[in-house]
Amino acid sequence: MSRVKRGFKARRRRKNLLSLAKGFRGSRNSRFKTAIHVVRRALCFAYRDRRVKKRDFRALWIIRINAASRAAGLKYSEFINGLKLAGIAMDRSILAELAVNDQTAFEQLVVRAKHGLAGAK
Repeated sequence: MSRVKRGFKARRRRKNLLSLAKGFRGSRNSRFKTAIHVVRRALCFAYRDRRVKKRDFRALWIIRINAASRAAGLKYSEFINGLKLAGIAMDRSILAELAVNDQTAFEQLVVRAKHGLAGAK
């Protein structure tokens, strides 16, 4: 059986992997054997953290909404329930944006949520 050197294809594979390792420190960006491990690990973290980012942002939005609604006299859960009962469908990212940047609009939403809670009783 003849020997296969895999010239172009192997070079292209190594070059692609080393380009993914660009920016890593030390021999991690220049040695193929080391770069394999660190690139695989980095890709795993990137895949995982694209999902974790969504969780983190939702938690941040809830914290901001809770702080603003408590300042207006409602707990977070009461505020969200009041909005649902009042028929206001806004997602948490918009509510958090209003809580931070437009307090008057958020105050009006709190009043509507209070009316929604009062109407349910």
